[in-house]
Amino acid sequence: MNLSHRVGSRLKTARLNVSSHDGNRSFAAAASVVMPPCSGPVAVIFLFAISISCFVLYKSAESLHIVHGSSSSIISRILPSYDSFKSLEIEEPQLEDVLRRAATRDGTVILTTLNEAWAAPGSVIDLFFESFGIGQGTSMLLNHLVIVALDAKAYSRCRELHKHCFSLETEGVDFSGEAYFMTRSYLKMMWRRIEFLRSVLEMGYNFVFTDADVMWFRNPFPRFYRNADFQIACDHYLGRSNDLENRPNGGFSFVRSNNRTIRFYKFWYASRIKYAGYHDQDVLNFIKKEPFVSHIGVRIRFLNTAYFGGLCEPSKDMNLVRTMHANCCFGMDSKLHDLRIMLQDWRDFMALPLHLKQSSAFSWKVPQNCRKKKEKGKPKFCKIMDRSYRDA
Repeated sequence: MNLSHRVGSRLKTARLNVSSHDGNRSFAAAASVVMPPCSGPVAVIFLFAISISCFVLYKSAESLHIVHGSSSSIISRILPSYDSFKSLEIEEPQLEDVLRRAATRDGTVILTTLNEAWAAPGSVIDLFFESFGIGQGTSMLLNHLVIVALDAKAYSRCRELHKHCFSLETEGVDFSGEAYFMTRSYLKMMWRRIEFLRSVLEMGYNFVFTDADVMWFRNPFPRFYRNADFQIACDHYLGRSNDLENRPNGGFSFVRSNNRTIRFYKFWYASRIKYAGYHDQDVLNFIKKEPFVSHIGVRIRFLNTAYFGGLCEPSKDMNLVRTMHANCCFGMDSKLHDLRIMLQDWRDFMALPLHLKQSSAFSWKVPQNCRKKKEKGKPKFCKIMDRSYRDA
C-alpha cells in the first residue's frame, strides 16, 4: 500500500489529550478530528497545525491558572480593562450638557430648584407641573425646564417626572428638609441659589428662574421687556416698571446673559458679607440703588403684578394673568390648600363662555388659608417674606 494511503488511514481518527496539574488545579482538553483522505504531506501539515494549537492552549491555561467556573477571571486577565469597565458607574450629566439640551434657540432655559420637602408626591412640584398642563401655551415650555435638585431624594423624584434634571448637592449642607425663614439653612440655600444662577449666566445662558410654587397659566415670554437685562416679579408693584421703589420678589425673574448681569450677580453675592444675616431678596433691595449697579449699566425692570401676580398682590384680571405665585404664605398645608384653589379657579375661568371671560367679573378665590394679616405700623402689602424655603 502506498505510504501516503497508510498514513492517511491511520489519521482518519485522531484524539489528543492534554493535561496539566497545579496543586488542585487541572486543565484537560480533548479533540477528535476526522481526517479526509489526503496526500501524505498535507496530512502531516494538518496534524502539525493541530498539535501547535493544543500546545498554545495548554500553555495559556497553565499561565492563567484556569479554574472551573471562573470565566470572568479569564476575561479580566485577557482584557485588563474588563474589570474597570464592569465596575464603571454612569456619571450624572454635567450642568453644561443639561442646559444645552434644554435651551431654546436663543440660549434661554427655565430653572427651578427643588428639595425633598417640595418633591414628595402630592406636594408643590406636582401642582407646578399641573399648571403647565392646564395653562394656555405652557405645556411646550416644559421642554426648556431644568429642575435643579438640592438633595438626592429630590433628584430621584425629578428623574421620575422630568427629562432635564441636575443634582446640586452642597457638601456639608443638608437642604432636604424644611428650612424656616431666616434660619441659617434658609440663608445658605438662598445664597447658594444666587451663586448657581451666576454660573448659568457665565456659561452664556439666559434664564427664567421660577419658584416651584409659581403657577404658569400663560406663556410669560411675550410680556417680558426686550430692552431689560434683569427683570423681576414683585410683592408690590407701584405702577412703573423702572421705579426702584417697587418691592421685588426673587421667586420669579428673567435674566439675560451678558457682562452687566454677570457683574451684577457677583456684586449681589458679594454683598451678603456687608449685609450679613439678610437673605438675598432683602440684599437686592439694599443694592438696587447702589452707585456700582448704576455704574455697570445693568438695566433693571420690575414686572407688573397684573401679569405676574401672587398672593401678596393677586392679578385682578384673569384675561391678563401669566403667572401666580403663592408668596406671603406661611406653612406647607396653607400653601397647598391655596394653590389647589388657585388651579381650580383657573379651570373654572377657562370653562366660561367667551363673553363671560371678557366681562372680567371672574376673580380669584385666594388667598384663603394664606390670607395675610395686617400688622400695625406696616403697609398694607406684604413686607414679611415667606417663612420657609418651601415658601420662598
